[in-house]
Amino acid sequence: MRVCFLLKVRPERLDDYKQRHAKVWPEMLEALRQTGWRNYSLFLNSDGLLIGYLETDNFDNSCAGMKNYPINARWQEEMSQFFEKLPGAADDNMFPLEEVFHLD
Repeated sequence: MRVCFLLKVRPERLDDYKQRHAKVWPEMLEALRQTGWRNYSLFLNSDGLLIGYLETDNFDNSCAGMKNYPINARWQEEMSQFFEKLPGAADDNMFPLEEVFHLD
């Protein structure tokens, strides 16, 4: 399945957010792979709008699987400073958008 979600990065932290993602921890990358996240991309607009895209067999299972990796909790804690106020961690606020068209 294809999944797209939106989040909002604080505009004053855009450069820092991009720098953090230029050096994602190898353990975090491995946890994503192990829990079924494929073709995962983040796109960032100059106003802070963040669009995430990934492919996975089951998004709920992939998200739940990440909760079993201590590295994810550490990453989410580090990244929380970059987002506009969220009720909880960023990974708890990734709500898939409805896909209305796909060219295949």
